[in-house]
Amino acid sequence: MQSNTAVDPAASANPGDDIVFNCPKCGAALVVAGAASGLLVNCQECDQPIAVPEASLPSRNEAAPSEVNEHLANLQRRLKENESQRTEITSYINQHSIQLQRWQLRLQTLDERKQELMKEILGLS
Repeated sequence: MQSNTAVDPAASANPGDDIVFNCPKCGAALVVAGAASGLLVNCQECDQPIAVPEASLPSRNEAAPSEVNEHLANLQRRLKENESQRTEITSYINQHSIQLQRWQLRLQTLDERKQELMKEILGLS
């Protein structure tokens, strides 16, 4: 996935191509799929999170209709992926909120039991 040679930090012109860039932290050369453009990945060398550069596209006037359609499809795919991740995170939050309520009820039950046991101990003294 990486080599020690320096590469041009410019991303590929086609979002379907691989993106070759250097880690800004350690300088390791990285290669990722064009679909990862704009996403965060961890460097394989230093394990630091880094943003994958955006794939550069020709200007709208120069872009062929197929390139524009590919770019639009890529943006729609990334939006769908983003929404999927948001749904997943919301689900985790809901699950943990339910678990937190259970733990709070359990803690309340244990506090009530403690008070009853303390009353019983005081009654025997």
